[in-house]
Amino acid sequence: MTHHTAAITGAASGIGLAAARRLTAAGWTVFGLDLTAAGLATAAATLGPGADRFHPLPCDVADAAAVNAAFRAIAAATPALDALICCAGILRTGPLATMPVAVFDQVFAVNVRGSFLCAQAAVPLLSAGATPGRPGRIVFLSSVAALRPKIDSGAYAASKAAVSQLTRVLAVELGPVPILVNALAPGTVDTPMIHAVSDPAKAGRYRPSGKSPLGRIAQPEDVADVIGFLLSDAARYVTGTTIPVDGGTQAAFVPAG
Repeated sequence: MTHHTAAITGAASGIGLAAARRLTAAGWTVFGLDLTAAGLATAAATLGPGADRFHPLPCDVADAAAVNAAFRAIAAATPALDALICCAGILRTGPLATMPVAVFDQVFAVNVRGSFLCAQAAVPLLSAGATPGRPGRIVFLSSVAALRPKIDSGAYAASKAAVSQLTRVLAVELGPVPILVNALAPGTVDTPMIHAVSDPAKAGRYRPSGKSPLGRIAQPEDVADVIGFLLSDAARYVTGTTIPVDGGTQAAFVPAG
């Protein structure tokens, strides 16, 4: 990898934590954003030798003032960022016809507004260090749900489709800077967010996609490895795309039984 300073949202757990672990182990400085200082402290304790390169910043990514404050703190600590990785996200289930407006708005506030706000706040820092030979990088977390939605997760699927569209437009707008913008679309990943909706008694008709055609669900590290590729020089000509990281889950329909 040729870049060395990143901001990661959702860094206290799941894919965000796996990305932070991967980058700090590779010598990166990582500014980790998540809702609570306690969650970030717990995450930092799992990073091993890379923990001293992890800088926690409690932040609600749906709050514009909080995002701006977090990125001002980053700007005070470093003149430039090499990468922004937006992993913060929530999943709320239920039929669209009866979903409370507040719940629908919350999903879009975190998943879409949060990604937009963080990208907007990060662009000055990303552009400060970007050159044609060393472009800045933005990686958003979309979802297989953006490509193959399911009942009782319509708000989530719509929010992730919106993230994929933000990715496409932002990639073209920031190409001249140069900043590369891509998204990943994971299938089922072994994360706290998925665990929270895996109980059929509480999830209604919603079910995680489960095992992929490769015979297992993803681990957060599977997604973090593809993030690593997108931050590397090998991805210098990749921008504006959503890459499935789902073990073939959405490639073809598999009938039950």
